[in-house]
Amino acid sequence: MAEKVFKRKIYERMLRWRKESDGRTALLIKGARRIGKSTIAEEFARREYKSHIIIDFSIVDNSVRDLFAHIADMDYFFLRLQSLFSVSLHERKSVIVFDEVQLCPQARQAIKHLVKDHRYDYIETGSLLSIKKNVKDIVIPSEETRIAMYPMDYEEFLWAVGKTPTYELIRYAYANHKPLGDAVNRDLMRDFRLYMLVGGMPQAVNAYLEENDFSAVDAVKRNILELYTDDFRKIDPSGRASRLFSSVPAELARNTRRYKVGSVIKNATADRLGEVLMDMADSLTVNFAYHANDPSVGFLLHADYDCFKLYLADTGLFVTLAFMDRDYTENEIYRKLLSDKLSTDLGYVYENAIAQMLKSAGNELFYYTFKDGADEKDDGTDEAEDAKAGADDAAKAAKAARHYEVDFLLSRKDKVCPIEVKSSGYKSHKSLDKFHAKFSARTLHRYLLYTKDARKEEDIFCLPVYMAALL
Repeated sequence: MAEKVFKRKIYERMLRWRKESDGRTALLIKGARRIGKSTIAEEFARREYKSHIIIDFSIVDNSVRDLFAHIADMDYFFLRLQSLFSVSLHERKSVIVFDEVQLCPQARQAIKHLVKDHRYDYIETGSLLSIKKNVKDIVIPSEETRIAMYPMDYEEFLWAVGKTPTYELIRYAYANHKPLGDAVNRDLMRDFRLYMLVGGMPQAVNAYLEENDFSAVDAVKRNILELYTDDFRKIDPSGRASRLFSSVPAELARNTRRYKVGSVIKNATADRLGEVLMDMADSLTVNFAYHANDPSVGFLLHADYDCFKLYLADTGLFVTLAFMDRDYTENEIYRKLLSDKLSTDLGYVYENAIAQMLKSAGNELFYYTFKDGADEKDDGTDEAEDAKAGADDAAKAAKAARHYEVDFLLSRKDKVCPIEVKSSGYKSHKSLDKFHAKFSARTLHRYLLYTKDARKEEDIFCLPVYMAALL
């Protein structure tokens, strides 16, 4: 199966880095594995420079690695490098790519001196988690411009499947507050559900385009999930990180007000697993949404880092992980999801998709829960005790009914914008109404993201979910 090189938005950011940096910093592209970091770096090197060298530290032999232990003589270093790769480098017109740089800490440390030399440009790619684990004995270079890369967003997905005009229509309708019409919206929702199923991992998108078979797509995604699970086991042999990762769909499906680590790992709390959770965040395979204790501008000042929700960074992987109870996800499940006929509440799938879209658009994720007429976000029960207590479902449902939840909060200007997500055309928005009653002076706009056409209900913008990245 031939691997395609897809158009990615990060390419424009790389162009800005080259122009604005002019060799004064190296570019570090960080992100989860299999999201296309190496591909975009190689494509950029090939198209934007007269010549380039790609050093893939996952496969290079020791003759290359040893070069970085002796960089005092730069002239000799570059002569040896050009000889080993049979490439001529041209001053200020060539780039050297350090692919999987986390596997050679000495190369990462050398960046400081290579940038100072200023002969060539440098691009590094790697997993942030692995990079952090391999920098204990080196001097971390400050001469880096670091940018995060995420799975393909919805617009990039439409580019890949040959529907570029579709997002142009979506953007125009959003900017001009125009409805699209029910028939058009139905077609656009089908495209969006396809994106949720396939996801934004380039290999999965490539499998969809090449095979036109959801089984092939699912096989690719399962391989990626196994890779992530193996990575988590390497950094946490106890298996806690991999269990927390694998339980993300189940925890969202429970519709609780936070990810209860005590229900996944006996007697565990977020506080006790702080380092493990930080490693998961650094892996960029998951997106954390933290509770905003005071829903006002400056969420970071009032965030509760022990109270959070977890989402997978790619909704296509989320769908596959949610149906891992079989050896493979049957095509029938994909077909029913695509036609919106699967007999299950898909609210958590849409919620994960919105989290992914908001994050890749540059937003940090926060949410807010509250009781009617009170400010508490929870009843104070410790996670481990709550899991151990095992209250029956009816009692839990009654307890949850007294609470309201704003799924996401955005900061715009000096105000906040609450977002409620619905997996259908259901137009009820009690949480938005209750939030507005409490914090009307702080609220700029209210958004209901659902599956129907764009409309405005009093001061609430009801928008189809595929417009989330434009908020």
